[in-house]
Amino acid sequence: MTNEELKPLSIASLLQKYDIKPSKGLGQNFLSNIDVLEKIIKEAYITSEDTVLEIGPGLGSLTRQLAIKAKNVIAVELDRKMIAPLNEVLEPFDNITIIQDDILKVHLDKIIPESGYKVVANIPYYITSAVIRQLLEAEKKPKILVITVQKEVAHRMCATPNDMNILAVSVQIYGVPRIVTTIPAGAFYPVPKVDSAVICIDLFEEPIISSQHIPLFFKIVKAGFGQRRKTLRNTISSGMHWEKDIVEQTLLDSEIDPMRRAETLEVEEWIRLAERFSSK
Repeated sequence: MTNEELKPLSIASLLQKYDIKPSKGLGQNFLSNIDVLEKIIKEAYITSEDTVLEIGPGLGSLTRQLAIKAKNVIAVELDRKMIAPLNEVLEPFDNITIIQDDILKVHLDKIIPESGYKVVANIPYYITSAVIRQLLEAEKKPKILVITVQKEVAHRMCATPNDMNILAVSVQIYGVPRIVTTIPAGAFYPVPKVDSAVICIDLFEEPIISSQHIPLFFKIVKAGFGQRRKTLRNTISSGMHWEKDIVEQTLLDSEIDPMRRAETLEVEEWIRLAERFSSK
């Protein structure tokens, strides 16, 4: 089957047929705009050898586009009410596995093949940060992430020094995020209150920090951003319960001015700081 052979998917009709009301609590805003779907697919460079993990397939708009390109699609859907319409929409395809479960509770190593996988998804907004962290920290990491998120969240991921935040630091030790395109709210049904963006995260083969330093790294970053208006000397000592003099000297040893604020640091400076603290 090709894209041209797909019949247009009527979200409203499917919802009415199965007597489903989109859940705000589950962040159910269905994307069916063909132009946007094609941009998402194109950015993932999907081949006939790829396995693709889709999170929150909803009614299958993106899923069936993925199935045309990929070898296999694994679609994980939390809402039981979506399974029946999904089965109807995806009936023509034999390379899709639908799993009714919470993605945050799924053991990825049990559903993902040894050959690896890509993640392509319109992620429910309320679990965006949790899902991204789960995927980036997984033992089996995806080759690439192409995901639809709130526009504001996408910009936060791509932040640079002077505007850095915990999410940006957390993502950028694992890969390089970039915004592919923005999506107006009107491209979804029902229409959300905010615009969205498609973001691509090209993952490094390994994180740019040693795995043994990652737990301390995240604790220090969280402490550093704990009180945005205060200096690193104060935020880290307060958040980590360390003596200010020790924190100040460690910052100086790491070639970081203790009077700087967390949002000004580059990812490499956070890494250097975590490594310095770990050696004490």
